[in-house]
Amino acid sequence: MRPIPTVVEPPIASWPEIRENGEPLAEMGGPRLVCRPVYAELGLEGASERMLLRVGALTRLNAAAESLPSDLGFLVLDVHRPLVVQKALWDWQERNVRAENPALSDDGVNERVGQFVAFPTGDPARPTPHRTGGAVDLTIIHLATGEELPMGTAFDEATKRAVTDFLERFPEPPATENRRLLYAAMLGAGFVNYPGEWWHFEFGTRRWAAQTGADFALYGGVDE
Repeated sequence: MRPIPTVVEPPIASWPEIRENGEPLAEMGGPRLVCRPVYAELGLEGASERMLLRVGALTRLNAAAESLPSDLGFLVLDVHRPLVVQKALWDWQERNVRAENPALSDDGVNERVGQFVAFPTGDPARPTPHRTGGAVDLTIIHLATGEELPMGTAFDEATKRAVTDFLERFPEPPATENRRLLYAAMLGAGFVNYPGEWWHFEFGTRRWAAQTGADFALYGGVDE
């Protein structure tokens, strides 16, 4: 499996504009997709047990799952996220960061939280990735047992070890190979990765357009 490259994203101000294609949200489903709505489990305001993704992104997600070895599948942890949930997630992570780093200034807290959670904004030109319905958080599992493959950190672990290519610099078998497998499957199906989180991938978003060189993004913000 090829090493994960270091991806340096262009400045957000230069990312392509959105030309909404009107694709609907679809209920998550597929023979090798197991769904676990983690933010509903946490009781975040507005979080639903329904897991939705744009049709085009879901088609590609199923293709990525089919590319895995036959005994493996995806555990899907989060997909479409309305603005109210994005705000609740920001507030939850902010409380965690303040509790763990009481000496941090407000700016320091916001910077730390912003490394792992997009700031909740209603700006139609700059929707948060999950609000578009084109972003997915996931990991790989053994289908027979539901056991997650080691990835070096837990999902949503707000540390530098969560950076996608971290284990290329500090190898940790078998997690290094497992991250490579996830990365290869998702990029092979047309997604791009947020370099700060090994579990986060996007299709049709402004990040996707910026990383792939597309002229415009396909998905804008959508709330049910």
